[in-house]
Amino acid sequence: MGKRLAQLLLRLSGWTLNPNIPDEVQHCIIIAAPHTSNWDIYFARLGFYIMGVPLKFTIKKEWMRWPLGLLIGALGGMGIDRKPRADTGERPSYTDIMAELLGKHDKIAMMVTPEGTRSKRDRWKTGFYYAALKAGAPICLGYLDYAKKEAGVGAPVYPTGDIEADMKKIMDFYRHIPGKYPELFSLDERYA
Repeated sequence: MGKRLAQLLLRLSGWTLNPNIPDEVQHCIIIAAPHTSNWDIYFARLGFYIMGVPLKFTIKKEWMRWPLGLLIGALGGMGIDRKPRADTGERPSYTDIMAELLGKHDKIAMMVTPEGTRSKRDRWKTGFYYAALKAGAPICLGYLDYAKKEAGVGAPVYPTGDIEADMKKIMDFYRHIPGKYPELFSLDERYA
């Protein structure tokens, strides 16, 4: 899909992009939140494509089979295999896999939805934080503000190892950004 077509589709939907994109978005873990609707991937993918973000997300390798794999790959899906490794006999965690992917690629924005579901959750999954810490990569704060119909990326958070302080910064950023269904979005109660 060309950028002009993506821009047209976004504009016809009434959406705009916040043009203030941090340079760190070229190599980071990027949060996609709030995640309350299946429409989120459509608007996020269009926005990130127009912004030139090298967006990728992990998915079980079984989903990458033909014909579905063609679509998933075009959207940025990277099939991962979590079978035990031949050298260690241990099964790698998603955190380790994401950190390894960040280490292998100069330009990559690994998208995560830490809420883990479109249903309301009081606790976010924090593997993204530990993957960024392990890889020495920033966490960029991607968002879809349905009230303003604006997509963008906020300032990066560099993980320090103090998860409580770092997650508080992340919660503060998302505190006033409504999803498509605001009643389904919740900050992580441990850090809010």
